[in-house]
Amino acid sequence: MTDTKQPQLHAFTVTKSGEKSFFHRIGAAWANSKGGFLLKLHALPVNGELVLLPPKENVSDTDE
Repeated sequence: MTDTKQPQLHAFTVTKSGEKSFFHRIGAAWANSKGGFLLKLHALPVNGELVLLPPKENVSDTDE
């Protein structure tokens, strides 16, 4: 498995300001051959929580 393929999931941390929630992409996850995932993070969430979501169609790295 190589991580040059598109990830199956993107990792986000969520911050709140008033009633608004802001999703900050901090990593990605790729499925492995054993049914698990390889998770690569570029930052750690301060609150210790991650949200994993499938990538949106036709969205560049700068759009999220």
